[in-house]
Amino acid sequence: MRLITFTNRSGSPALGLSDGWLPKDAILDLSHPALAPLLGPAGTSLRAFVQAYTPALADALRAIDGKENALLDRSTVTGRLANPDTGKIIGAAFNYTDALDEKRQPYPSEPVIFIKSAHTLIRDGDPILLPRTATEITYEAELAVVIGKQALNITAEQAMDHVFGYGLFNDVSVSEFVRADKNFVRGKNQAASGPFGATIVHKDEVADPHALDISLDLNGETLQRSSTSLMLFRIPELISYMSSKMPLDPGDIIATGTPAGVAASHQPAKWLKHGDQVVVRIPGIGQLANPVAKCTTVTP
Repeated sequence: MRLITFTNRSGSPALGLSDGWLPKDAILDLSHPALAPLLGPAGTSLRAFVQAYTPALADALRAIDGKENALLDRSTVTGRLANPDTGKIIGAAFNYTDALDEKRQPYPSEPVIFIKSAHTLIRDGDPILLPRTATEITYEAELAVVIGKQALNITAEQAMDHVFGYGLFNDVSVSEFVRADKNFVRGKNQAASGPFGATIVHKDEVADPHALDISLDLNGETLQRSSTSLMLFRIPELISYMSSKMPLDPGDIIATGTPAGVAASHQPAKWLKHGDQVVVRIPGIGQLANPVAKCTTVTP
């Protein structure tokens, strides 16, 4: 099962579903009136849907009368940000062994985490905006985890029960701000610095999230190519650790870290610049492509 938010005929954000039991290239419009008695608010809010989802709900969707009237042709749907009503993004820094080895950096003994505002999120295809006061802006290809139910002080063994699915994320970061501030707050929270894919893939479709190829191209040149098998702290450990610091809520995004090949690791450095095109790929999850543009407003 895959979820996508899109713009409906009235111009409002809507929520759709594609799955093997639907006709090929069809999307079930979960906001359609025919599904309202079953879904209620979960038909229009991604956060509400991931919280309400159960295998029984999926069976009920298959069986409900009138669903044929809610089918849309995939080619007519304009994808939007996959999670517009997320509460927060929690990132894991220094979480790929190849990236740490590349910098000859010691492995941290526990996860290093930071918060990225949901207001930084942009859609697939929207421009990444470069702060006017910075020149060292890097891309970071990441596998994103979407939380399905609240997690607080849970164990690693419990963690996957709290996962809804997976998406693509590009944690655009201002390296000089991180270096100057000696923290991640400003460098991770600039406007339009969080591209997130238009599709969320349910966890049942991903046999092993730690066995996925991940890559990033800049202007057609592959600068990151790795595997999620090289995560230092795997997803259950990350979720358990994060839940010991704060509640994780339905719709929250966990950015699981980035592999080797970020901008500063190349000679010369591959800092993002106006006119660039960045593409993140994880087979089975999808593709996330964004142009890069100068920010025309004042930034911190």
